[in-house]
Amino acid sequence: MNQKQKRICSASVLLALGLSGMSAASSVAAAAEGRERGIGETSTLVECLEFAAANNTRLKAAHARWRAAVERVPEARGLSDPRLSYGYFARSVETRVGPQRHKLGVAQTLPWFGKRRLRGEIADSEAQALYEAAEAAKLKLFHRVRHTWHELAYLRRAIEITGNNIRLLKDLEGVAQTKVQGGAGLAGVASAQVELGKLEDRRLTLLDLREPLAARMNAALGRATEAEVPWPKGGESAARKIEEAQLLKWLSDSNPELRGLESEIVGSQKAVELARKNYNPDLTFGVDYTQTDRRGIAGLRGDGKDPVMAMFSLNIPLWRKKQDAALEAAQANREAGLAARADRENLLRADLKMALYRFRDAGRKIDLYRDTLTPLAEQSLSVAQQSWEAGKADFLSVIDAERQALEFQLQYERARASREQCLSEIEMLVGRELPAEEKR
Repeated sequence: MNQKQKRICSASVLLALGLSGMSAASSVAAAAEGRERGIGETSTLVECLEFAAANNTRLKAAHARWRAAVERVPEARGLSDPRLSYGYFARSVETRVGPQRHKLGVAQTLPWFGKRRLRGEIADSEAQALYEAAEAAKLKLFHRVRHTWHELAYLRRAIEITGNNIRLLKDLEGVAQTKVQGGAGLAGVASAQVELGKLEDRRLTLLDLREPLAARMNAALGRATEAEVPWPKGGESAARKIEEAQLLKWLSDSNPELRGLESEIVGSQKAVELARKNYNPDLTFGVDYTQTDRRGIAGLRGDGKDPVMAMFSLNIPLWRKKQDAALEAAQANREAGLAARADRENLLRADLKMALYRFRDAGRKIDLYRDTLTPLAEQSLSVAQQSWEAGKADFLSVIDAERQALEFQLQYERARASREQCLSEIEMLVGRELPAEEKR
């Protein structure tokens, strides 16, 4: 590989580390910056993706395998090394023009026409398949980072909401204590304390969940599992244009797993062509030079002249069963590749349909909890609290209303996080960033 090819290869590696939807220049810059910039409390999701692209060890390994395959392409296209031979006559051979002392020869084997090209194309297909494997690893890595990021975002909101409900119950407990001093029973205080205990346990469970989620994020970022991970900030992403027919077409055209399998199919077809050419012989051309001493006979024509002989040879592919087996094996590999691609596409299409279902379901839940259930639950809680304080209802009705309001708030936040996670999975499956929905 010449210097120009090496520069192209290095640039391609940096480009492969770039984020989906970013320009080539910004992708290279992002990868370079990601190596130097750490992750802190103010880091954004995009910065985490850049850091993961530059530091994740699995992604580095995938690109190293691709670069190794790129270097094997010129090796596959090259000629075998020429053979140099030397012979020394232990007893000189007496000829009419003088005794022969030494013999030198050089020979070069040339594969049958088209074999070198096919070997290079097979190696190129293998390199392309490994490039697509690296692209697939990048998309899976980004999905893992995004999924964990939105899980942390849900965890942060769940802790905040649970804390708000704990403060509300403590206020209600204080009112219940006042009522006890005025002669009311202890049932309200006991109910408040039981519910507070449950909420405190839930809050501690949520707090403990942050450490394993942070470890999962750090593993994706290529950092130590104990490193600090920032709480996600910001709201939902912009609305995306979701058209199932278009997404299914993008999946067939852009999914790197399918593109990698297509490259393997191309390579297996070239292997079939190469196996057919193996029925033809390889050619070897050479030149022999023999050193001849002078006899010293006056008038002897050609005295001491060194003979030079051109040679030509070829191997004979006589054992046809070997070539037949190689051809059948190559054809079977091609059939296996076609079947593997068809099977993988069916599975990916099924995964995409399931992700779309979850995405739409999460969207419906967001609208339901945000616009209907949560406002009604908060209104019900307010009414129950006022009725209890006025002595028109028991404290259990307040507890029930508080539980319902808490669950609806958490379900709303769960739906928001799930929707973003499903969007990330869809983009991973189709192999591209979905366009934003046009504003009307």
